[in-house]
Amino acid sequence: MRFSKIIIAAVALACSGLSSAQNYPSKPVTLVVPAAPGGGTDILGRVFAEQLKKRLDQPVIVDNKAGASGMIGTQAVAKAAPDGYTLLFSYSSPIYYAQHTFNNVPYDVKRDLAVISEVATNTMILMVNKDVPARNMKEFVAWARKEKGHLSYGSLGAGSGGHLTAAYLSKIQGLEMVHVPYKSEAPFAQDLAAGVVPWGMGTLAPMLALIQSGRVRPIAVLSEKRLQGLPNVPTMKEEGFPDPELVTMSWFVFAAPAGTPKPILDRLEKYAREIAHSPAMKARLEELGMDAVGGSAADFRRNFDATGPLIEKLVKISGARNE
Repeated sequence: MRFSKIIIAAVALACSGLSSAQNYPSKPVTLVVPAAPGGGTDILGRVFAEQLKKRLDQPVIVDNKAGASGMIGTQAVAKAAPDGYTLLFSYSSPIYYAQHTFNNVPYDVKRDLAVISEVATNTMILMVNKDVPARNMKEFVAWARKEKGHLSYGSLGAGSGGHLTAAYLSKIQGLEMVHVPYKSEAPFAQDLAAGVVPWGMGTLAPMLALIQSGRVRPIAVLSEKRLQGLPNVPTMKEEGFPDPELVTMSWFVFAAPAGTPKPILDRLEKYAREIAHSPAMKARLEELGMDAVGGSAADFRRNFDATGPLIEKLVKISGARNE
């Protein structure tokens, strides 16, 4: 009798989940962006939300929850009800890097999140203030060695890809520098342009106007090939730095809480892949110097597992681990 009750309860639960999935969505959806308004993640998240709204035929409300290198917003989604009404549009740090760079991360990506798709990628760029006497990596390293012990550098947060890569470069070149983490792109861009930090690792979107005005100078891109938006800026490999650790991509991912019904996840994955290659998204990606991906959930899992050892190696060599 007890076994029969268990079976009946399980069937009822499955039917309930199927029913909710068939009626989804019946109310507005919240898209949490774990970054401050105005930056590249926020801009891209809002374009994504607008496209998702058209496909769901329900309002998609962007909720910026910045802080703790993106972990505050990511945790909020990880702990949300798994019903498809609280979703995440995140940059790399809280998804790929946090577990390697922070102790006591308040969620486990594989256990607590159902990542639906890697929507797009971004490339890190080594940039300097206009007054830094360097126009290539050889000159940059020579300048940094001359100023050894007196330099600081900026990145988009403690434990970010830019932080780890800059710390790795500093370590292998025998440089001594102080890391200045920024909570969002705008203040980092302003301080780099003003010379508050003389160099740093950032992305194209918030820096483009400063690069065009000559206040910030890109030295090298941390990708396999040159950026379409910066065709005259060489890659690290072209500059004589072939280390795979110096190829740093930033992924933008779309996710839901773990336990969200599979029919809802499948539907959202279909929409995410469509949106990534939609004219509206591709146009904005081009403006921001990013590339569309539109991968599947399985693609994410493979990439997540493949990048883990590389990130761990970066952390070990650079010593850039946070408490």
